[in-house]
Amino acid sequence: MPGKRPFLEVIRDRVLLGDGGMGSEIYARGVFINKCWDELNLSNRPLIEGIHRDFVNVGAELIETNTYGANAPKLAAHGLDGRLSDILCAGVQIARAVAGPELYLAGSIGPLGPAAEAAGMSDEEQAAAYGEVAVILADAGCDVLYLDTFTSLHDFRRASEATKAATDLPVVASFSFHRGFVMGNEGYMVEPADVAAVADLTGVDVLGANCGDGPLPTLEVVEALSLKSGRPISAMPNVGGPALVDGRQVYLTSAEYMAEYGRRYVQKGARIIGGCCGVTPKQINEVRSYLASIQPRRSRISVKEPEQAEVGADPSPIAERTPWGSKLGKQFMVSVELDPPHGLEAPTKSLEAAKFLKDAGIDAVNIADGPRAMARMSPAAMATLVKQGTGMETIIHYCCRDRNVLAMQADLIGANNLGLKNLMLITGDPPKMGNFPDATAVFDVDSIGLITFASMLNHGFDLSGRSMQGQHTDFVIGTGCNPGHVDPELEAARFGQKIEAGAEFVFSQPVYDPAHLDTFLERTADAPAIPFFVGILPLASLKNAEFLTREVPGMEVPEEILSRLRDCRTKEDQREVGIRVATESLAAALEHERIKGAYIFPPFGRYEPILRVLKDSGARG
Repeated sequence: MPGKRPFLEVIRDRVLLGDGGMGSEIYARGVFINKCWDELNLSNRPLIEGIHRDFVNVGAELIETNTYGANAPKLAAHGLDGRLSDILCAGVQIARAVAGPELYLAGSIGPLGPAAEAAGMSDEEQAAAYGEVAVILADAGCDVLYLDTFTSLHDFRRASEATKAATDLPVVASFSFHRGFVMGNEGYMVEPADVAAVADLTGVDVLGANCGDGPLPTLEVVEALSLKSGRPISAMPNVGGPALVDGRQVYLTSAEYMAEYGRRYVQKGARIIGGCCGVTPKQINEVRSYLASIQPRRSRISVKEPEQAEVGADPSPIAERTPWGSKLGKQFMVSVELDPPHGLEAPTKSLEAAKFLKDAGIDAVNIADGPRAMARMSPAAMATLVKQGTGMETIIHYCCRDRNVLAMQADLIGANNLGLKNLMLITGDPPKMGNFPDATAVFDVDSIGLITFASMLNHGFDLSGRSMQGQHTDFVIGTGCNPGHVDPELEAARFGQKIEAGAEFVFSQPVYDPAHLDTFLERTADAPAIPFFVGILPLASLKNAEFLTREVPGMEVPEEILSRLRDCRTKEDQREVGIRVATESLAAALEHERIKGAYIFPPFGRYEPILRVLKDSGARG
């Protein structure tokens, strides 16, 4: 469709949200199993339209056609073998009418099933049957073909080869993995490595796991497929069977449960997330919300370049802008995160912490902007109180979530005039992360656009590209990065784009695995050098480590560290391990020449352990 980015390009850039179970929705709406559900495209169009519409309304971006069983041998069993093209074309037309031109349409192609063998079809005839379906779906207007719920490796290969040969459309080949006993040992009936090998052989574009044994087993499969295949991964589980909880059979099918696993699939590398049998629009809606917590939607406003006729101003040398800027890159520096108080709570504890840190020789405190989308004092207000009360150098976080570009311009000009010139510019956590999940997230621009805005102000231009008549701001512009990002290539690319936009220093997310930092620094070695502050967060307990891994986007504590925490007998022992892990991480980071400082998160507002980590790591005497 005109104006729509190619499917494969989109999933390289971001995660795409799929729909849920078509068959289970048809059954739930009163159609029994003795009916040919694909034929409903002709005889009950409003029913299929309604199912598609319910998934589109909750945010699904990849819509599968109701054509899973629409192939010659299966339709012949219903006496409908002469209606194949009609049913397929109607399925595409219905889905497209609901999805519109901007969403992606996946032509669902299911296995031929036992009916093919019963009809005595040869391998060549079966391949031709798959190819016939692929061509009709492609010609009818699908964006991608989706090989759906295959359980036989032989059929999977035959269908993959046939669809790739029949059309030029991208092919998502999805297998349904089930556990069982093979030669006396429990394992997968078909191993993920074998499916990945077939995908490599046939050249399908995306490798998927769908249906199967539910969300948890699918997570294991996604991880295995990611390790075995360089292809993008799709994860579309069913709701799964019951779990035994205190002697009761409990179906873990809540929307929150399904959505939590959706987020974990992304952390393991999946690029398409959705559901299969039993997954409802309500569950897809929750998956969409959780997905937003790790992937805010794309910026809606582009940054305007100044007109050639407009004359800006030369920015001040960075060393003259702020005390923080004067020391950047010249010595090892430390910034400690200081959270604003909750709600209307007095800032007394935060001010006492700032004074403690200043007396201890910390270079600056950085103040988060509504961390995890919860109600707190604004960072600008907190920073003003800290500067007035202690004289401590401050860095204010500023995110794109809550403000449109007009408010951003007003806030940035105001911050400059208040002397709050050290900035940490980030995209921000979507509201779903906090206490106001129904609040509207703005995201007019992302962090790269916001960095560009701040740099324009430093060069004497407002955000529309107009000259400010020789006046300019004096911001020292910082940004963030995540060395442990699930898509390291994308994160490295964005790192370079942030520097190009005007970032002058960078704070990383907490690092627990030195290998992640090593790899990230290697990937970004060609980017212009700016001071890099490694993130350090001492773990407070095993529960704290598990929470960070499970709930906080972009953070994952390695299993080796979790194991060390599990071996502790007391919570005090766990805190001690947390401090040692932080010390080891910082000491390892100091071996890199590009590391010019540390960005330290106090565990639960406890600042004393920070000083120990700095001393024991060798970062400070």
